[in-house]
Amino acid sequence: MFDAMKAETIPIGENLVAQEERLDRLFAENVISEQQLKEATENIGETQARLRNAHLRYHLQARAILQRSQILRYAELRGYSAEHQGPSHHHRNQE
Repeated sequence: MFDAMKAETIPIGENLVAQEERLDRLFAENVISEQQLKEATENIGETQARLRNAHLRYHLQARAILQRSQILRYAELRGYSAEHQGPSHHHRNQE
């Protein structure tokens, strides 16, 4: 499951980095228009949503096959407390 997640999310993440770099370059070169800014930020937002969805979908799949004690251990290994068993603000561990 982890390998499948990486295979799906790494290309999305690489695309996100490239989109952010293009946006930074347009600002650095002082050539960005309001329309380009709108399009770039919308594209970045869509890519971020795809990445987050793909990543969190694998957490749901893991929970579906684990027993309660395994879910607690899984959360602990991921750095979550017993009260917080999964990502709701997952940015710190994003690939």
